[in-house]
Amino acid sequence: MRRREFITFASIAAVWPAAARAQQSTTPVIGFLDVRSPEAMGDRVVAFRQGLKETGFIEGDNVTIAYRWTENRTERLPEMAADLVRLKAAVIATAGPPAAFAAKAATTTIPILFVVAEDPVLLGLVTSLGRPAGNLTGINLFNTELTAKRLALLHELVPQAKRVAVLVDPTDAANTASTLRDVDPASRAMGFQIKVFDASSSREIDAVFEAIANERQDALFVGASTFLNGQHVQLAQLSAFHRIPASYALRESVEVGGLMSYGANIADAFRQLGVYAGGIIRGAKPADLPVVQATKIELVINARTARMLGIAVPQTLLSTADRIIE
Repeated sequence: MRRREFITFASIAAVWPAAARAQQSTTPVIGFLDVRSPEAMGDRVVAFRQGLKETGFIEGDNVTIAYRWTENRTERLPEMAADLVRLKAAVIATAGPPAAFAAKAATTTIPILFVVAEDPVLLGLVTSLGRPAGNLTGINLFNTELTAKRLALLHELVPQAKRVAVLVDPTDAANTASTLRDVDPASRAMGFQIKVFDASSSREIDAVFEAIANERQDALFVGASTFLNGQHVQLAQLSAFHRIPASYALRESVEVGGLMSYGANIADAFRQLGVYAGGIIRGAKPADLPVVQATKIELVINARTARMLGIAVPQTLLSTADRIIE
């Protein structure tokens, strides 16, 4: 993982304007743009509202949230972003590069917040982490940069695995490119034989698992993408049905029966997104708000799933895991 200067929320709280706009002549509107469904985003929306509450805003009381869900239809993002611009949203919150870029294309004046797993500078969302400039800033999970470490943990948990399937979403070009860039050298170092599978719909995920089972792949590495993260229940259930040890980027997958995850705490990221949204409503400018880099990286293992798969979790992983689900 590249070395970086980590910026946390605690170190930037002082950027809020001293004279906050405590009362608005009209209730401010926050646009919330996402490619998934409300059901897939339930816990994250709760965390977002918590962040807003920490800055003094409560949905339905002194702020309105206009939700726009594309239900995994990325082609609808531009029209929904334009709709939020027409609503004159005070700020637009997005998750994943496709939603962030759709909002970016729709307005150069309304503040835009993002949660992305890839480096937002490399993506072209901001010019600098410390001084974003323009009308965008947000949260960087950098989960795609943890690819090599996740593969190493999978190798430690399932040392006999040789053939490893890598699942990516081809419609999320940035995250897919980053994952595949790091998978190749890491897999060679560990002796894995990698085969890449694409899926950008629920039906395609079903087909991928049939292929993985038919080809007798030993394990599965699920790439980080907005769509795949939202399909955590389907992925965990299919992995269990086909008895395939799988590694995920987010703990949500493990909480619903997945084997192991290693990545940023997504709920905390959305809470920080809510804090930033509240700060912007109170007068902060995106150009003055550094991109927050997630510092809570968690290893979560589902011991029940491991037993079902006949996997003995090494003591080294048990002692270092942030959470063991029994």
